[in-house]
Amino acid sequence: MYEVLAYVYEHYERTDLAYNGDKVARKLSAAGFEREEIHTALRWLAGMRGDSTRETPVMPDIDAAHRVYSPRELAKLETACLGYILTLEHSGVLCPQTREQVLERALAADGEPLVLAQLKVIVLMVLWNQDLPSQQLLAHDLFIESESQLPS
Repeated sequence: MYEVLAYVYEHYERTDLAYNGDKVARKLSAAGFEREEIHTALRWLAGMRGDSTRETPVMPDIDAAHRVYSPRELAKLETACLGYILTLEHSGVLCPQTREQVLERALAADGEPLVLAQLKVIVLMVLWNQDLPSQQLLAHDLFIESESQLPS
């Protein structure tokens, strides 16, 4: 799924997915991705679009509160992933609302606990979906380090 997401980020606009999902799926298949991988990635992306339509509650500033992770979150995210999220928060890349979206999308990912390279793709896709200006600054760092380490 993560390779498909990385490919989608590099080759498509968000509007392509919203209005031409079937066409994107055919192009992904032509690019060599397996049908199940494509279906899983597109379903995951559709869940993210659904998240953006929901109103998120106002959350306290990271300096005013401490986020406690649930047992399910701790089971899904390696320690390196939790540290990465904290680093992104303290550097101002993630606000509390965006952090929660990253966590929700991480929990929505199928399979085993996430490794850092997988979480980086999830962060990138959440920022891409929100069209945040910081995505361009992060994209290079997220992909250069992650691209060769992505498990299928």
